[in-house]
Amino acid sequence: MNRFATLIILSLGMPFALMAAPDIKLLPTYEKVEVERPVSIQVPNDGSDRHFLVEQTGKIKILPSRPESAESVLFLDLTHSIGVEKDFEEGLLGLAFHPEYKETGKFYLTFSRQGPKRLVVAEYSVSDEANSADPASERVLLEVQQPEWNHNSGNLMFGPDGFLYICIGDGGLKNGVHLLSQKLTRWNGKVLRIDVDSRSDGLEYGIPAGNPFVDDSLACPEIWAYGLRNPWGGAFDPETELFYLADVGQNLWEEINLIEGGGNYGWDFREGNQRFATRDAFMEWLGKKPTEPKGLKLIDPIHGYSRADGLSITGGFVYRGDGIPDLNGHFIYGDWKFGNIWALNYDADKKEVTANYHLDKPEDLKNPTVQPTGFYPDADGEPLVLDWRGAIFRIVAAN
Repeated sequence: MNRFATLIILSLGMPFALMAAPDIKLLPTYEKVEVERPVSIQVPNDGSDRHFLVEQTGKIKILPSRPESAESVLFLDLTHSIGVEKDFEEGLLGLAFHPEYKETGKFYLTFSRQGPKRLVVAEYSVSDEANSADPASERVLLEVQQPEWNHNSGNLMFGPDGFLYICIGDGGLKNGVHLLSQKLTRWNGKVLRIDVDSRSDGLEYGIPAGNPFVDDSLACPEIWAYGLRNPWGGAFDPETELFYLADVGQNLWEEINLIEGGGNYGWDFREGNQRFATRDAFMEWLGKKPTEPKGLKLIDPIHGYSRADGLSITGGFVYRGDGIPDLNGHFIYGDWKFGNIWALNYDADKKEVTANYHLDKPEDLKNPTVQPTGFYPDADGEPLVLDWRGAIFRIVAAN
C-alpha cells in the first residue's frame, strides 16, 4: 500500500484541485539478472516481445522472457569502443530501434568518445544471429562536440513521422557557461531530427524537408527545437503524438516540456518559467548585454518542481497500458536524487495540466526505494523503472 499517494498541489505556482491518486506499488523484477547502471529498456517492433536493457557501461543485454530467470543474453558489448572520462554522465546513453527493425535489422545508439570529447550517434545492424549485433557494422551518423564530460543527454527516439529525434545537452559544466543552447549554429542544447533512410548533401543521413531551420543558412538544418539544458527522459504519446521531454534544472527548477518544431525552451535565459538568476551577472562579466533579444519567444514548461521535491528529473513515457486504468494518459516520471515518482496528466484539448499525482515517496530520502534513471513501457505497455544502483522495478496497481 502506498501511504503517499496524494496529488501535488503546486507546480511552478499553478494550483490543482485535491484528488486521490491511484494506489500503486513498486515490485522488484529480473532480480537474478546482473544489472549495472541501467539507462534504457527498449522493445523493438518486431513481434518478439524482447526487452533490451542498455547499461551505461557499454553493454546491451536481452532480458530473459521469464523475469524470474537469470539467463540474459549479451546483444552488444561496446565497453572497449566507447570512451569515458567520467562515468557519471558519459558512456552508452541511448538506444532506438528502426521502426521497421524486423525488416532492416538496424538500430541506433548514442555514446561517448574522447579526443576530441564528443557524443556519437551511430547506426548498427543485427548479425546473422537474431540475438546478437555486429559491432563491425557501425556507421557513424553524426558527432556532437562536447566541451565538458557532463550534460550529454543522448536520449533517442523515433517519432510518429518515422524520423529519428536526438536529444543533446548544453555542453556541460554549469550555469550554461558555454552559451550554446541558444546558438542555432551548434547542436548542443537541442533536439535534432534526421532521416536515417536517406542522405542529404554528402551527409550520412537526410534532412527532413519540414525541419524548422532547413532554409536558414545561419542555422544547423538538423535542429528541431532548442533552448534545453540537459534533457533526460522523454517520449511521444502514441495516442496524441505529443512529445514530452524532461529537462534537468540548474539551481531551482526541474521541468517537463512539450516539444514543438522550432520551439525555444528558454535555457539559459530561463530556468523553468523563471528568469535564470545568475545569468545577468555572468553576461556582464563577459561584457555582453544581459537582456533577452527583442522579439524572443520562449515556450514555458507545462510542469516543474522545486528543490524541495528533488534535484534531477528523470523523464519517462505516457502510460497507455491496461494494468492501472487510472493512470491512462499520464506521463510517468520521477527524481533521480530523491526517488520521488509522479504521474502528470495533460489535457491536450484544454492545453493545461489537470493533475500531478505523487505515486511514491521514499520514507528515507538518503536511501530511496529507487533512484530512477528511466521509465519505460514493457511489451504490454506496463511501466518499468530503472534504478541507477542496479535494479529494475515494475509499477503495478496496489489492489
